[in-house]
Amino acid sequence: MAIKVAAIIGSVREGSMNLRLVEFMKERYADRLDIEAVTINNIPLFNPDIEENVPQEVVEFRNKVKSADAVLFAVPEYNYSIPGSLKNAIDWLSRGGFVLREKPAFIVGSSMGVLGSVRAQIHLREVLSNPSLSPMLLPGNEVYIGSVHEKMNENNEITDSGTLGFLDQVVDNFVAFYNKMA
Repeated sequence: MAIKVAAIIGSVREGSMNLRLVEFMKERYADRLDIEAVTINNIPLFNPDIEENVPQEVVEFRNKVKSADAVLFAVPEYNYSIPGSLKNAIDWLSRGGFVLREKPAFIVGSSMGVLGSVRAQIHLREVLSNPSLSPMLLPGNEVYIGSVHEKMNENNEITDSGTLGFLDQVVDNFVAFYNKMA
């Protein structure tokens, strides 16, 4: 049975390379991962003043993450860090029920730059280490897909054999990690 994965897309860009990457992963790994892309485009800014009456968009977002067996973060890099929209969505997840705590998770990231999303992923791991979040992150399997526009075709397929082989291995490692935790 496939692991139900909520893939949080860290970009609100219409042509997001990370959304395209998740769509590719959904197809390629459908036998092991049941991936649902979870966008953050309509999540209002976190504000403690409205926590008593949480906006419906936030309730739906939290429910998608909560009902999943695992979480995949697909993160781009903006100015050496994570996008503000992703940080905002994570802030909402840190309140109201600890929906990420001890949930198996892994991170992928791509960018048109050479380094992929190295710095963003470092910051994301730091943010996720907060005790109000603390998912169980797959250790030692950093996926930084640099120059992604040269490694993916118009059909959202990764065409670079080295990248594809590495991604296959990381997914295998995540499935083993998930099964070990279950």
